[in-house]
Amino acid sequence: MQLGEIYFYTASILDWKRLLQPDKFKLIILNSITHLIEKKKVKVYGFVIMPNHIHLIWENTTMNGKEKPHARFMKFTGHQFLEGLRENDPMLLEQFQVESNSRKHQFWQRNALPIRLYDRKILEQKLDYIHLNPLQQHWNLVTDPNDYLYSSCSFYEQGDQRFSWLTHYMDVM
Repeated sequence: MQLGEIYFYTASILDWKRLLQPDKFKLIILNSITHLIEKKKVKVYGFVIMPNHIHLIWENTTMNGKEKPHARFMKFTGHQFLEGLRENDPMLLEQFQVESNSRKHQFWQRNALPIRLYDRKILEQKLDYIHLNPLQQHWNLVTDPNDYLYSSCSFYEQGDQRFSWLTHYMDVM
């Protein structure tokens, strides 16, 4: 991902396990995003946190030391998942053990997908897609996308300021 470009980014939990179902793991994601925004490393235009994956529409604005912010985000959240599971659910932690020289556990699949959003129409299509994700039949998490707490939908549709750190895409495109 290039700095200063807006991307639709999808990251999935290893083997599509539903690690993000409990709110405590969703909060790890949100806290990490908030931290990166406060440090002016990223701008986030939209998001949804699903039980086994996330979608972000975001822009990496400046390097985070020697790393791009998205790489730091993935490492940090993985470390927080590890700590949380070590303390509270060692049995679930075992499901994330991997045979690797570089790590004992892996939480994110390695194939995170960034797609550069080069115009407003495509950004709006992706934003609609992520906001409707919780309504898909196989999830059926809510009946109104504004009711899903871990999404930017109500920010856009109702002016909800719960995620006041979001940047409205119309401010930049």
